[in-house]
This record gives sequence, structure tokens and C-alpha cells, in this order.
Amino acid sequence: MSHYEERLEHDLGELKGRVLAVGGEVEDALRSAERAVVHADRALASRTILGDNRINRHIRDVDAMCHAFVARHLPSAGHLRFVSSVLRIDLELERIGDYAATICREALQLEAPPPEPLLSDFEVMAAHGRSMLSRALEAFRAGSADLARGTVGLAQPQRALVRKLFADLVREGESGSRRLHEIFALLIVLHRLERVADQAKNICEETIFAATGETKAPKTFSILFLDERNDRTSQIAEAWARKYYPKSGRYASAGWAPAGRLAPDLLQFVEQHGLDFAGTRPKDIGDLRDLLADFDVVVSLEGDPRPRLGEIPFHTVVLEWDVGGRTGPLDEVARRIAAELHALVELLRGEDAE
Repeated sequence: MSHYEERLEHDLGELKGRVLAVGGEVEDALRSAERAVVHADRALASRTILGDNRINRHIRDVDAMCHAFVARHLPSAGHLRFVSSVLRIDLELERIGDYAATICREALQLEAPPPEPLLSDFEVMAAHGRSMLSRALEAFRAGSADLARGTVGLAQPQRALVRKLFADLVREGESGSRRLHEIFALLIVLHRLERVADQAKNICEETIFAATGETKAPKTFSILFLDERNDRTSQIAEAWARKYYPKSGRYASAGWAPAGRLAPDLLQFVEQHGLDFAGTRPKDIGDLRDLLADFDVVVSLEGDPRPRLGEIPFHTVVLEWDVGGRTGPLDEVARRIAAELHALVELLRGEDAE
């Protein structure tokens, strides 16, 4: 190995070591933030808030090391990917450190620890986030794309717990057992704990990029189309989306009073436009109600669907499209749907959506 290669490997090792050291500090801050909430420990919360300044200084040092590495070695290919990933991982770690500090600031608002079963659920969420961060940092240390991919898959199961905790906090607020500002503090803690897992996922994606050059795939959105009978308009929207934007989303349709069969003029339309409706029947929104939180967007083609849907999940957006409903000529209705669908998918995925 030449002197230049030795120096290059030494500097790479130094850079990786500094990132992992900062990651360890962020893990400690998260652990302290959890204890501060669980025990309403104001002294620990205050120390952790102040400690975030040290984390930020170390993160700035890593940034400076990255720029110095580029200037010294003029890296290419894999080494350049690595430095690029480190810069973004540095940003993710800074955000997680900020989350820990915010959690501690909210812990200072608590007169007492959260009551059971909220307390146990908060501990589970905090442990999940720390575990994901630990695994993400281990994947980065080992340069393992496989470990990073496995860790990314752990993020999704947390959603159900987030929904439960949110509902429990709302009920706690309605009961009047805690002061309102404490409920708001716990809601902010919930949000930051959820974001920890998201940032750990981002670290994994940067590790995959550094190891393989594989970039993050564009997000695939889940879209539900609704109308009253699910025998005509919402069926066209679903079929149109599947045909023209198969890689941009996952699509479904349903009705709040579904018909027994598809409308006759829809079947004629299907034959004219080459859409596949084999075996398709109107579906009841009641069958999808428990899965509503899995949809990013709910599109109603017949007025406001909220009275039929009940509580809208926090991460779900509801839209209303005026496309002529049940009375308009089907070709005109389909044209309007196509225009609205194109605008929506382009907004979600960009001009190259497919």
C-alpha cells in the first residue's frame, strides 16, 4: 500500500470513528431524554438540554473533516459517496440530538410522570427508536447494506403504537386529569420519538448509498378513492391510476353504500378504453376502516366523506374532487378524473411520475 493510500484509509477511519462517537453521544442523549420524561426528572432534562451544545460542536467538527477530506484527497467513486453520505448522516444525527433536547424541554413542563398505560407505551416507543438508531449506526460502522435494509423494515410497525398513544393522550386530555399544557407536552414528545425512528431509517438509506451506490427509491403513495356506491366514478379513478401510474402508488376504491354490481355504462366504458375490471365488485368502506391510516390520501368524488369516515388519521389527507359525480356523462367524468389524477400524482412524485 502506498503512502497516499495509507493516509487515505487513515483519514477514512478517523472520519468514521468521529461519526460513530457523535452517534454514541446522541444515543446517550435519547436515553437521558426518556428517563427525564418517565421520571419527570427536571435536573436530568436540564443537563441533557445543555449537553446538546456539545453534540452540535462535534457535528460541526465532522462537517469540517468531510470538507478537509475532499480538499486533501479529491476522492472519486466510492470514497466520494462515503463522504457525501457522512454529511447527510451528520445532519440526521443533529436532528435526533435536537429531538432529545426538545423532549427534555417538554419534560420540564411535567408535574409528574405520564400515567399507565401511557408510561409503558412511551417507554416502548423510546426503546424502539434507540434500537433503530443503534442498528443504523452498526450498519454504518460495518458498511453493511444488508443490515441497513433490515433495519429500515423495522420502522413501519411503530405506526400502530403511535396511533394508540395519540388516541390515549386525547382521552387523557378530555378527562381533565392532567393540565392541558402537560398533554401538549406529551404530544410533542410523542412526535419527536416517532421522528427518531424516521431519522434512523434515513441513516440506513445513506449507508446503503455509501456501500452500493443505490439511491433511495421514490416514495410510493397509498390512495383511496371514495364515492357513495363504488359502482362507477371511484372505480374509474382506481382503474385509471393503476393503468397510468402503476409505479407511483397503491390504489383502492370503496363506497359508503356500495351497490350490488357495477353500473352498466361503466362496463361499456371499460370495453372502449381497455381497462381490466375482471372480477371487480363494489366494496364497502367499512371493510377498510381499520386500514384507513395506511392511506396517505383519501379522495372523495362525491362530497365531503368525513361524516362517513369518522376520525381521520393524523397522517392521512382528505381531498374532494368535483368531477360530475353520478349524473355526468361517463366520458366527461373520466376526463376530469384523469386531469385531477395527473395533477395529484405529479404533486406527490414529480413530473416524471409513472
